Amino acid sequence: MPNYGDFQLEIYLQGLAGVRPSLPMTYAELARRAEASLSQEVFSYVAGGAGDEHTQDLNVAAFDRYGLIPRMLAGAAERDLSVELLGLSLASPLMLAPVGVIGLCAQDGHGDLATARAAARTGVPMIASTLSADPLEDVAAALGDTPGWFQLYTPADRELAASFVRRAEAAGFQGIVVTLDTQILGWRPRDLALASFPQLQGKCLANYFSDEVFRAKLDKTPEEDPRAAALAWALGFSDPALSWDDLAWLRSLTDLPLLLKGIGHPEDVRRAVDGGVDGIYCSNHGGRQANGGAAAIDLLPAVVAAAGDVPVVFDSGVRGGEHVVKALALGARAVGVGRPYAYGLAVGGEDGIVHVLRSLLAEADLLMAVDGYASIADLTPEALSAR
Repeated sequence: MPNYGDFQLEIYLQGLAGVRPSLPMTYAELARRAEASLSQEVFSYVAGGAGDEHTQDLNVAAFDRYGLIPRMLAGAAERDLSVELLGLSLASPLMLAPVGVIGLCAQDGHGDLATARAAARTGVPMIASTLSADPLEDVAAALGDTPGWFQLYTPADRELAASFVRRAEAAGFQGIVVTLDTQILGWRPRDLALASFPQLQGKCLANYFSDEVFRAKLDKTPEEDPRAAALAWALGFSDPALSWDDLAWLRSLTDLPLLLKGIGHPEDVRRAVDGGVDGIYCSNHGGRQANGGAAAIDLLPAVVAAAGDVPVVFDSGVRGGEHVVKALALGARAVGVGRPYAYGLAVGGEDGIVHVLRSLLAEADLLMAVDGYASIADLTPEALSAR
């Protein structure tokens, strides 16, 4: 069985024929080229964070507080990065985190489909966003045999929420991820400076505009009056009063595995587990929603401890393979990546996403090989030295 790290050998062998990678090998170069490829409005939305972006930057910098301790003569010639997660056997712990404007990051405006196809090519599961340029049914179909989960922004209209979940079930998604930290939009100066919010322009609302429940409550169809439909979306996008009292209702919507995303406090973990959720998703939305908070990776150990046997998925600040390895060592069962693959899509389309995923997996795999960790089971908190 090949190791993910063999990707670097492939690159070096191509170099013997004078072929160099056409896509960036570093996150910084990927971001630079993505900025040149995207409109100012879309790049601002993807790259920007809340406030002065301190928390967004801290998410990344905090990984440097943890160092992987090398273990020599450990027999790590072959590595096993496979994981078991909520009844799924996955070849790696990497996941494509939901990105609400991924559709706009593709030159043809169908980035959700490109992401699903890249997931199918790599076997990396996709968490498809409620905010999509194409209906969730089309996204699920493009995934092929690769697992997909549906991320739910809970609308104020409970009938609409139930409709989204029913559609996700029927389409073949294998889990529902409820995002909790976006019931109210955070303060985002980059977008405010441009007075730009894509969904208010009717973009990435295909799941709403194709939903019978949503359409039935409009005076005119979205095709007849897209501006009015977008306004209706904005007025009912979320319920700011959503509380723990509503967890039983959320749980009742589906028999699929249910995860709550945005959890960072151990007490919230315990309430979620007591309420019957199947997984915890530790995340601070990449620092896009609230500034001034702790780095997500620093919250992960306490979240994992409180979750007990309930698996924890992690995202926020993941920029490279070393971040994936460190999150796994701190107890995450799976690790989501967001901005890097969005930039990969902007720069190279579907192939750009595949390149980013292969690069992340190769770096993680090679780091484990060099430092003597043959499997994810070997990555424990004791493998890290806190700086």
